Amino acid sequence: MGEHPSPGPAVAACAEAERIEELEPEAEEPLPAAPEDFDPGNTGFISTGKFRSLLESHSSELDPHKKEVLLALADSHADGQICYQDFVNLMSNKRSNSFRQAILQGNRRLCSKALLEEKGLNLSQRLIRHVAYETLPREIDRKWYYDSYTCCPPPWFMITVTLLEVAFFLYNGVSLNQFVLQVTHPHYLKNSLVYHPQLRAQAWRYLTYIFMHAGIEHLGLNVVLQLLVGVPLEMVHGATRIGLVYVAGVVAGSLAVSVADMTAPVVGSSGGVYALVSAHLANIVMNWSGMKCQFKLLRMAVALICMSMEFGRAVWLRFHPSAYPPCPHPSFVAHLGGVAVGITLGVVVLRNYEQRLQDQSLWWIFVAMYAIFVLFAIFWNIFAYTLLDLKLPPPP
Repeated sequence: MGEHPSPGPAVAACAEAERIEELEPEAEEPLPAAPEDFDPGNTGFISTGKFRSLLESHSSELDPHKKEVLLALADSHADGQICYQDFVNLMSNKRSNSFRQAILQGNRRLCSKALLEEKGLNLSQRLIRHVAYETLPREIDRKWYYDSYTCCPPPWFMITVTLLEVAFFLYNGVSLNQFVLQVTHPHYLKNSLVYHPQLRAQAWRYLTYIFMHAGIEHLGLNVVLQLLVGVPLEMVHGATRIGLVYVAGVVAGSLAVSVADMTAPVVGSSGGVYALVSAHLANIVMNWSGMKCQFKLLRMAVALICMSMEFGRAVWLRFHPSAYPPCPHPSFVAHLGGVAVGITLGVVVLRNYEQRLQDQSLWWIFVAMYAIFVLFAIFWNIFAYTLLDLKLPPPP
């Protein structure tokens, strides 16, 4: 993105000391001096006087935001010395607990105007600022994201998945000569991507069913939700995190159907979409006072209405007379599996902005719960269908 405007940084001191996140290093800036130049005794500390002289002599090379945070760090230490590692962490784009707490509790407060008040931004900068306010609850995180975002890599995961879903839908529409309610076509279930209970041993179907949609209305609602919600989330949290939540929701959706609606097939990306949207909405509710996005009530209402319409369509279709009896129409239970993933794994991912998830105990708890559910569903699929003597519809 382009150069940011010259006004001072827009970091506001947080009102309360919350759990501290740590950013992975990005483009590391060269340190102006080696530690031994200021810490000849190798104590791990340097005096605030030397620290200030270091900042002043290299002020032109420092990002204004980093300089002001470093000055706040210097002012907060009444004992006259600073941990050199705190300086190294900040210069390499890591936010550690010690200097964050120093800013929160130090004598000098960062009183610069909020990011929303900055003027003279170009279109791309306004977009980045908008995404920051849509997804992050704290001003210091929003400003840090705004300063460091480079659009490299772009939000490729959600865009790629969406393009593939649209491409498969168009291909099937041409093949079946039907675009509205494709699922009512007698040959619809013959596609090798659809999850079908008789073909549940073909493991790829638990994931590939997302490329098959019941019709253009089904595809349209899912595409709108995953682009409006998924792309901004990926811009902030990255493809790995958002892809993890999305895929986990997709797999949980099909496994939930295989356990709770055992005779029904599954199509559509609603499991992954609902995982992202429910995680985002839960994050907004949990951080309501900190979320400064405009029209957040309206946005939540629109998202809930779209989700309700799509879910209502799925419930209606499930109990609508089937076009290929005795096999019923696709199940709606995948939506519920996606929601369950969103409010567990998804909330942890979105709450801990750029914090290493492997360091979070709550993350491991939800990962263990998810793993237990997957193992239970696998054994259920192996044994329950035989033990229950369930009559399944014939294979397509």
